[in-house]
Amino acid sequence: MITTRARGLANLHAGVATLCVAIFFWAYAEFILHFVPFVHLTRQVNLLPYFLCVVGGMALAARDLRRLAARFHRPDLGEAARLAGKQVGLMAVLTFTMMFATQDRSISRLFLGTLLLWSWFGLAALNAWVPRLLARLVFQRGHRLPTLFIGSVSSFTQLKDWIAHTEPLGIFPVGVLSDDEAAAGSASPMVPVLGRVAELPRVLTERAVGQVVLLGLPASDAEARAIIDLCQEQGCRLLIHNNLADRYTHPLVPTVEEGRHFYTLQEEPLEDPLNRILKRIFDLVVAVPVVVLILPPLCAWVWLVQRVQAPGPLFHVRERRGLQGEVFHMLKFRSMRVGPEDAATESQQAQSEDARIFPFGHFLRRRSLDEFPQFWNVLRGDMSVVGPRPYMPLLDEEFRRQTRGYRARHLVKPGITGLAQSLGYRGEILEQEMLRRRVHWDVYYIGHWSMWLDLQITTRTLWQIVRPPPTAY
Repeated sequence: MITTRARGLANLHAGVATLCVAIFFWAYAEFILHFVPFVHLTRQVNLLPYFLCVVGGMALAARDLRRLAARFHRPDLGEAARLAGKQVGLMAVLTFTMMFATQDRSISRLFLGTLLLWSWFGLAALNAWVPRLLARLVFQRGHRLPTLFIGSVSSFTQLKDWIAHTEPLGIFPVGVLSDDEAAAGSASPMVPVLGRVAELPRVLTERAVGQVVLLGLPASDAEARAIIDLCQEQGCRLLIHNNLADRYTHPLVPTVEEGRHFYTLQEEPLEDPLNRILKRIFDLVVAVPVVVLILPPLCAWVWLVQRVQAPGPLFHVRERRGLQGEVFHMLKFRSMRVGPEDAATESQQAQSEDARIFPFGHFLRRRSLDEFPQFWNVLRGDMSVVGPRPYMPLLDEEFRRQTRGYRARHLVKPGITGLAQSLGYRGEILEQEMLRRRVHWDVYYIGHWSMWLDLQITTRTLWQIVRPPPTAY
């Protein structure tokens, strides 16, 4: 119901904005013809194809309006400007594609450029103010939706932000029914407690309630059936707030599998084969030039300095846990002096003034140059350019015991860099909170992966090679 209202408001705004742009196109052309002689625009120029391109750009941008429908009636100026940028950008792509495809030399580039510039200012203003005016006009009079809330006062308090955001769409809270012992004095003065849940039949009869919102899933099937029957009898809409995330202390994501509805712990965009192919292509596009062009001279340089400061093998090859917890051998340039090989020493995290690290090793580690051999692991398919950083099996098991949800990191390939590292979470883990934050961002990456996110992380990591963060050592 509320989503439908928001979507309808977005479509209505798209129509109004398109109409305004269409009128502005012809009005601006007439203004240029009559009052701006230095812009070379004549009546012999066929403006209709460009008009259709402008309208077509607005039609394509309507998809973005629908994506923003849930919060469209309350955009801020920044969001309104960004949306206007997308609208004008699509208009510009179509317009200049038309111009170059037809090799039209009669149309004034200055006219088109200034038209798009003024359109951006106008659309930014329209996107900021018109949705609110439309919402007030459409929903605030004969289409208000008096809403009754049923459940605990604490659950109602958690939904206050949602209630405030939906009020422009006509949602009008009339009261709360709660079995809480102290409910009578707990609710907001604007939304009074009308009684206990058992009094629902009386409240529905006495008050003009258009919608009932259950603040949590009913405790029993009988209770759910009784509420549904009452709402159907009184012609009330019913909305049930899913509080499973609170009950299970973990966010849940709804999903539909073969027509059956389920909940899962997180989205996994990389389960889409096309996304995996795109990510693999990105890995190869980055890794092949590095392995072919950068890694050979870098190996020679590192080997020569190692011979002087800390003789020993060029690479540090150790086991790490990767996709699905499988063990693989990860390459790094050796940055420490050769020492005894035992699990306890190997699992000891490097510190800022670690005596095991030779001078050039500090430089390699601070600039992340010691990680470059891992591009070979990327070519082999053991790793990705971007993903959660892998740990050795001993530390991996220790971190799993310390941090809830740690093993979710193994749902994707480990990376040379990751979202946590690009945000500055590098170096020695001194306390559990530091580990928790790293795991949080790793899991966030898994659930929100996109090529754009990979590009952002890669760009930030490249900048950290130039300007290392304080935690890099």
